[in-house]
Order: sequence, then C-alpha cells, then structure tokens
Amino acid sequence: MAQLRGWFAGRLPAEWFSAPPSITLDREEVTIVGKLPDPQLPDDAPEAERAAHVEGLIRRFREETRERRIEIAREVEHRFRRKVSWGVSCAEETVMFTTLSVPVMTRLRQQERQVLDTLVAAGVARSRSDALAWCVRLVGRHTDTWLAELRDALQHVDRVRAAGPDLDS
Repeated sequence: MAQLRGWFAGRLPAEWFSAPPSITLDREEVTIVGKLPDPQLPDDAPEAERAAHVEGLIRRFREETRERRIEIAREVEHRFRRKVSWGVSCAEETVMFTTLSVPVMTRLRQQERQVLDTLVAAGVARSRSDALAWCVRLVGRHTDTWLAELRDALQHVDRVRAAGPDLDS
C-alpha cells in the first residue's frame, strides 16, 4: 500500500485536490477519492445555491480531468494489476465516477437463502444477488468502527510481514 500511495503522490497533479486523496485497495480495485476545495460562497447563501455550486464543481472536475484520469488508470492497471475507480468529495458530498462490481461466489444454507428470498419478495431487492449486496452494505454501515479497527490490525500485520526476513532468497 505504501508503494501505491507513494506512486499516486508523485503521479497525480498537485492542483487536482486540496488534500492527499483517500486510497482504498483490495484484490481487484484501487479506489481514489480526492477532496475538492469547498465552494467560496457567502455564509448566508441559500442551501439550494450551495448544493448547485458543489454539483457544478464536481461536474467540472470530472469533465476537465477525464483524459488524464483514464491515462493514469491505464498505468495503474499495467503496473499494479488492478482496476481504478475514481471519486471526489466536496463540502459534504461524495460522488463516485466509476466503480467496479465484482462477482462473488458464496454458499448459503437454506435459512440464509430464505433471508435473501424474503428481501426479494418484499421488494427490497430485485434478486438474491441484490439482496446479498444490500445485506453487506447494511452490515458495513452499522459496523464501521469495528471494521475500521479490523482493517487497522490487518495493516499492522502487513507492516510486520514486510519488516520480517525475505524468505524468497
């Protein structure tokens, strides 16, 4: 992850974001979410004007950086063997321009399948696949703290492994 973070720090244009971007990595995808400067509006500006301004800033960034983002994504795919997803945050809004949906195979017992089928029958999801994705999002939303601690622990394990002896030699 450190190599990827360093590579992006050197490769992304400095004027794109007002802070270092958030970089998330898994086996298939690298997700980059950059922070755009907050809109410069008077404090008494109506909320509708503020929301429209943020939407305009995000749209302008997306259009003006499209070619460079595609070029950088191709480099990442070649060098790190992962697809790239892009997004930005501005004020309180986060918008993803691209995301990767990856099929995941799982085995479920009848009781677990019945949960998915109930969500489909109730119209919460169109299919078992959608119902399972809905469940994962729901669990993720309600366990953010626990998942963050688990991810921190995994990063610590990665650092310890990297500092250990090289067994390939």
